Amino acid sequence: MSSAMAAAESLARSVAGIAGDPLRSVILHGSLSAGGFRPGRSDIDLLAVVDGGLTDARAAAVERLVRQADAGGAAAIDLHVVTSESAAAPVRAPALELYVGRHRTGLEIERRVAAPDLLAELSMARADGRTLWGAAPGEVIGPVPTDWVVDRGRHWLLTWRSLTDDAAHAAFMVLTACRIWHFAVENAHCSKPRAARWALARRPRLTAVRQAIEQYERDPATTVDEHAIAELLDHVLHASSPVG
Repeated sequence: MSSAMAAAESLARSVAGIAGDPLRSVILHGSLSAGGFRPGRSDIDLLAVVDGGLTDARAAAVERLVRQADAGGAAAIDLHVVTSESAAAPVRAPALELYVGRHRTGLEIERRVAAPDLLAELSMARADGRTLWGAAPGEVIGPVPTDWVVDRGRHWLLTWRSLTDDAAHAAFMVLTACRIWHFAVENAHCSKPRAARWALARRPRLTAVRQAIEQYERDPATTVDEHAIAELLDHVLHASSPVG
């Protein structure tokens, strides 16, 4: 077992201890579950489903847990907590009970907000998630319409279109754009590296994709050309449009 997987399983057990009887499930998703995990580059992604929500005391305990947890070599920890009602019948902006993200820049916390980006988390967890505690993903997460996930992805493509000079996030934008494109065409989630190779197989001249995968997998100093990023974003916007 990898150190990151051991850390994820330890986190799941600790969340179960904090949440108590209302907890229905803790699901691992993302690269550590589906493949493509890169130590020091990839995150531990967890989704916890609870009946009725968390008390403030339990939410604070979960926040402390994530702050202090061993990440097992992962770059970050992302824990989303949703109610069983929200997970069972997703809407376009699902209710998020709690989000705790521990990244290199610090701790990010959200409590009881509408979260459109949660759609993709629910969709990935249902499709490729691995149960670490409790019920299986398909028992607690209802179907998420494909077009809702694509629509939210297109929101980010349009946002990033004005941020192509953001060198710190260039590879993330490019590789996530590939994942959005892959999902729009194939109706299936996949890892960043797999999506990048799929994109290059379809359109080999996408320079930004080659540069981003080089930076992600081999040489962090590789530059991703901003004009090439714009070209990719424009292409994925067209390819993912309802009439694309």
